[in-house]
Amino acid sequence: MRAPPRLQTLVDEGLIDTVVRQLMSGKEAEVYVVRCGDDTRVAKVYKEAIHRSFRQAVDYTENRKVKNTRQARAMAKGTRFGRQAQEAAWQSAEVDALYRLAAAGVRVPRPYNFLEGVLLMELVADAHGDAAPRLNDSHFTPEQALAHHATLLAEVVRMLCAGVVHGDLSEFNILLAADGPVIIDLPQAVDAAGNNHAKRMLLRDVDNLRDFFGRFAPALLATQYGPEIWALYEHGQLHTGSVLTGRFVAQAGPVDLKAVVREIDDARAEDAARRLRQAGPSR
Repeated sequence: MRAPPRLQTLVDEGLIDTVVRQLMSGKEAEVYVVRCGDDTRVAKVYKEAIHRSFRQAVDYTENRKVKNTRQARAMAKGTRFGRQAQEAAWQSAEVDALYRLAAAGVRVPRPYNFLEGVLLMELVADAHGDAAPRLNDSHFTPEQALAHHATLLAEVVRMLCAGVVHGDLSEFNILLAADGPVIIDLPQAVDAAGNNHAKRMLLRDVDNLRDFFGRFAPALLATQYGPEIWALYEHGQLHTGSVLTGRFVAQAGPVDLKAVVREIDDARAEDAARRLRQAGPSR
């Protein structure tokens, strides 16, 4: 097919030889299958983030820094240049997270290049060499569900040990490759130690895994891996070989009702935004 305008720069630079087909189109990006020499890869073309609420952007970008002080001031003021800088920072966050997590051994697509708002990365393939399906498009036996759930919990732990929380992990952004699940879509990834919302996001990520695989293996629905993982992390006891039980007993203490209400409101807003993203065209 003819290269879309946003990909033409990569063609001109020799980073892409041929655009094969469009793989998916969502509200945040369009993804294309491309040929680079003898390799088949994907090019993720980011769209403007008009469908992300300001509230969400603040939660996810909290404590993200930019080195350019002019950009930082413009972003704080919300000027046109500031919004462009903020969008560029949002896109580069996924690139940074992919390189960081790939180096830590997390099952994510291998990134190759990032140019002009286009991320060139590995094509996650199924056993036939075709683009791997999302978990949401697959059905599992109880045994398969338990195995994939255990694999993904280990990846969540590995990510957290690398200081990263996905922030929007669900069956809609995990691909089922020939050798198991692969985690994708990381522009909203947050720094575990530097973001005050990291705990809530980690718990939601783990709950999403529990709820999805619990459809096929109901025993998972009674587990509490999220609080267990975060408690180990907070106490400096979490490592990639940590043995998890799925059981957790919260310690009693004073309740901050305002904080609870705030968490509920944030969760509702994020759930509504997530439903909007999922309602958009996928492939």
